[in-house]
Amino acid sequence: MRQPRSGTPPLHGARPAWRGALGIDPAPGRVFLVGVHSTVRTRSISTATALAVVFSSAALSVMTTAGPASAVTVGSSWGMAVDGARHRVFIGDDARDSIVAADYDGHLVGSVSGIDGVADLALSEDGSTLYAAARVSHEIVALDPATLDVKARYPVAAGVGPLYVEATGGKVWFTYGEWDGRTEAGVGSVDPAVDPASGTDPVSLGQLPLPAHAVTDPAFLDTDPSAPGLLAIGQRNVSDMTRQFLAVVDVSGPTPRLVASQSGGPALYLNDVDLLPGGPAVLGGATKRYAYADGAFTETSSYPFGQRADVAPNGLVAQIGAIEDNRVSVYRPGESSAVRTYALDASQVAWAADGSRLFALVSSPGGYTLRVFADPARSVPAITVDAPSTATRARPLTVAGKVTATVKLPAGARLEVTRTDMEYPDGKALPPVTVAADGTYSFSDTPSSGGSVTYRVSYAGDSEHTTASAHDSVSVSRGTASLSLNNNGKVYAYGTDVRFTAHLGATYKNRTVEIWADPFGSDRPRTLLKSGTVDSDGNLSAVVDMTRNTGVRAVFKGDSRYQPSTTDVTAYARVRVSTAVSRHYKTARIGSTTYHWFRKNTDPLLTTTMTYHPGRRQRLDLQMYYQGSWHSLTSQYFALRADGRSVVELGAPGRAGVKVRIRSVYVSGSSGDSVNTATYGGWKYLYFSN
Repeated sequence: MRQPRSGTPPLHGARPAWRGALGIDPAPGRVFLVGVHSTVRTRSISTATALAVVFSSAALSVMTTAGPASAVTVGSSWGMAVDGARHRVFIGDDARDSIVAADYDGHLVGSVSGIDGVADLALSEDGSTLYAAARVSHEIVALDPATLDVKARYPVAAGVGPLYVEATGGKVWFTYGEWDGRTEAGVGSVDPAVDPASGTDPVSLGQLPLPAHAVTDPAFLDTDPSAPGLLAIGQRNVSDMTRQFLAVVDVSGPTPRLVASQSGGPALYLNDVDLLPGGPAVLGGATKRYAYADGAFTETSSYPFGQRADVAPNGLVAQIGAIEDNRVSVYRPGESSAVRTYALDASQVAWAADGSRLFALVSSPGGYTLRVFADPARSVPAITVDAPSTATRARPLTVAGKVTATVKLPAGARLEVTRTDMEYPDGKALPPVTVAADGTYSFSDTPSSGGSVTYRVSYAGDSEHTTASAHDSVSVSRGTASLSLNNNGKVYAYGTDVRFTAHLGATYKNRTVEIWADPFGSDRPRTLLKSGTVDSDGNLSAVVDMTRNTGVRAVFKGDSRYQPSTTDVTAYARVRVSTAVSRHYKTARIGSTTYHWFRKNTDPLLTTTMTYHPGRRQRLDLQMYYQGSWHSLTSQYFALRADGRSVVELGAPGRAGVKVRIRSVYVSGSSGDSVNTATYGGWKYLYFSN
């Protein structure tokens, strides 16, 4: 056999002898086949998932111009001041010689530069002026806290400092040191009411009513709004612990008056000092509480060792922990157990004026970042919820747990319980449960829904506790729904409309079934044919046009009592195939079979028409009749043209009396693709005569 000579010449120049099977050699006729090959393409299904990312931004009103909200980060800092009237936090940035202002949410709202070596900050008693100790330029700088404009600069004639600053008794108080060989340090003041133009210097040094050399290093200062006119002074001495100094001075009059003092101790590293509201007491070194009376100090209680602290007007103490443990702990007055602890690497802390917020400078890349904590005085309860990992639907189960807190919950405290399941995706409130005296609780429930059931236990909070919640989930059993689909493994003629029927057995509420079709071949994706409620018999049908082998899937997505179910079937589609014979001079029967009659030297022309698919080939089978039966001579593949036709020329045998038959075949895989099932065309019979 050969492809016809019209168009391009055949692939083979010579025509080999046609030799029959079983050693039978007919007369020297010529038959040859020209074959082609193609690559079989495998079927694949790919799934793509798109992710959307939603961005949001916030705007913030600043002191001078509006701009985007941003976190406040400084290079290094000696002090913070909190303005309760304006809800501002001021931070000195010593690394950048600037002061930055943040709102109560920790967002930057303004800044000012040119404060050379800015150290500590303090607000005036009326809040109208912000004072900064500029240690490099040796001056106290007065600024407008509303705008950060510089109002005045007060030079300080000191070798070291000023370093620490506070405002009380109508004046601004600061500490400083000298480098004149005497290592003397002291306390100075600025009287804002004095006009330098009058010839009187508003700055006075040597204001500490103590003998010379009593203070050898610039000391820490602190004031308390509830005790105006009192100034606490604490000196540290790194090289000699015995030379530490603690004092309370009354600065309300024209001359500072010593109220209480102690030198050569306490035996404590006084790296901070705080006046305590509500009575004559101070907090020394962020650790020990001292009451003072009759000019002396008496230790009354202590906290775990700390580095620095700040005391709120209501007496709450925020303490930075020991060296290498810079967490922040909040203590109630006189209590040594923290009511709340923040795991931070903090360097400074400061309270809001009303105690509602706590501000902390926390180590971060490039310096320190301002962090804001709401409700710092309220204990955070920890709730555990222990539910069984699995359970049977419609049978009772028990959930238990415990509530712990740094401040014990009030007697009779109740917990809210919510169950979330497939029936109640937004949650169903269950009866509240009372916490026992030891913090434990338990309750029983009978889940009506299967699947994942979540129990959330919550505490609404109170004046001493924040809200808290926790949850645990139970895998609750569900029944198995019966789901079937017909026509599995059946073979259909090309283009047959086939009805696939899914049958759904008993379920609870969901009676919806989906039917999907997945034709073979990567060029056709899986498609939803139908989604709907089954009829009263539990059936739902969809029609598939069987032009390819097709996987059909029925899907039941489950409900609260029956789990999801899926079933798959595969049905097969043949191709359309036919073969036309031409160049014969007649058709006539030989026995009961109709033959196409050819002259012995005529080449038959065979035209096969088959359903087209890219790369598809048809196989042409050739058999010869001799010795009373048909014997295969050859089978060879020929490519289909885009119109689905394949034309092959069969060489003439050159002798009479020869019977042959041919057929066209599609073979899944071997014919260049696998989108259809094997299909055999009918035999065409040829007879060669004189």
